[in-house]
Amino acid sequence: MTSLKALLTGFALAALTIPALLPGVAAAADYKAEYKLSTVLGKPFPWGVGGDRWAELVKEKTNGRITVKMYPGTSLVNGDQTKEFTALRQGTIDMAVGSTINWSPQVKELNLFSLPFLMPDHKAIDALTQGPVGKQLFDLLATKDVVPVAWGENGFREISNSKRSIKTPEDLKGLKIRVVGSPLYLDTFTALGANPTQMSWADAQPALSTGAVDGQENPLTIFTAAKLPTLGQKHLTLWGYVADPLIFVVNKEVWASWSKEDQDAVRAAAVQAATEEIALSRKGISAGDDSLLKEIAAQGVDVVQLTADQQKAFQKATQAVYDKWAKQIGADLVKAAESSIAARK
Repeated sequence: MTSLKALLTGFALAALTIPALLPGVAAAADYKAEYKLSTVLGKPFPWGVGGDRWAELVKEKTNGRITVKMYPGTSLVNGDQTKEFTALRQGTIDMAVGSTINWSPQVKELNLFSLPFLMPDHKAIDALTQGPVGKQLFDLLATKDVVPVAWGENGFREISNSKRSIKTPEDLKGLKIRVVGSPLYLDTFTALGANPTQMSWADAQPALSTGAVDGQENPLTIFTAAKLPTLGQKHLTLWGYVADPLIFVVNKEVWASWSKEDQDAVRAAAVQAATEEIALSRKGISAGDDSLLKEIAAQGVDVVQLTADQQKAFQKATQAVYDKWAKQIGADLVKAAESSIAARK
């Protein structure tokens, strides 16, 4: 009798615990075996490190219920960076750590970060992404079949070339500069007298190697990790004309298929990975830590740091581009951004 009683008690306890497990079990049963995460760059670039870290943290925080595999080089869209956002909306891509520049052809408001000389420093970037402007942009993206969960950072884009030092707008005249697939970049470099050429990053490196283009503009972490000094890029100018925030997002249908617990875990994982990625992208390029700049100079690169007056000359030369695109982006959004930057601490 005692054994039977114990057995019945065991069944009763099991009956009480099974319903509590069912929601999680059911949800996990509906999950994909693998979720595809798209990035333009892989490791050791901060961008790729951030994507890889997000995937790692998602698996950890969901106790293995969600497994993510990163596909760098925008390989899920045959390397065409400008098609990534569309593929994300259509569900070809499940998740992404994407560039505001690459997604701007589909979301014109993201051109905000590419307005020449809008953001003078890292605090200005933070004032936008972590303030009301960042929230407004996330709310906008949420209407376009994606769920944005965190801001990352690719960094300020500096210019390099194989021909000469760039200290004035006149120094850019006639230089063939590789730019990303955004009309705003074509306008900016055309205004400066350069010859801008749009191409993917996959095509850019061989083009620099052969001399098909003279120069490029990218964050310093890319300049070093891609070993651009070995591709003839011996003249580098720090002008900080634009920055490129990254956005951690999930396809809306994929997001809806997850339990609330796992949604919270994925968001927390993104915030943590993004925080680490931003710190990595800024490492070695500040006044207190210029180790990356020293590393670049040690490779025989002529590094020019523009003075405030020198930078103003470039700002003046691109003012018409700023004004033209401010209207297309939205006057109210640009004004809000300018106000947030002016009030930064």
